[in-house]
Amino acid sequence: MMRKMHRRRTWQLQEAKARFSELVNEVMKDGYQTITKNGHPVAVLISLEEFEKFKKPKNNLGDFLLDSPLFKNDFEIERVKDFGRDIDL
Repeated sequence: MMRKMHRRRTWQLQEAKARFSELVNEVMKDGYQTITKNGHPVAVLISLEEFEKFKKPKNNLGDFLLDSPLFKNDFEIERVKDFGRDIDL
């Protein structure tokens, strides 16, 4: 009977150091792995691919609007000159 291996997501620091190559292989195969010290999570090892996603600069609203297909089609936005209504206080 073949034993199904359970992929760990948590490694004790000493074990992570001793089996670093295996830890890296697990990250590449199964995704991030958590490293604990004295029973508390202290670090996460992620793949280079995941790290690159975090490094990408986030677009601000202005960049998003400039990249919009609507902007490229001479889409014009006009400001409404309505100042609201008068109310008695």
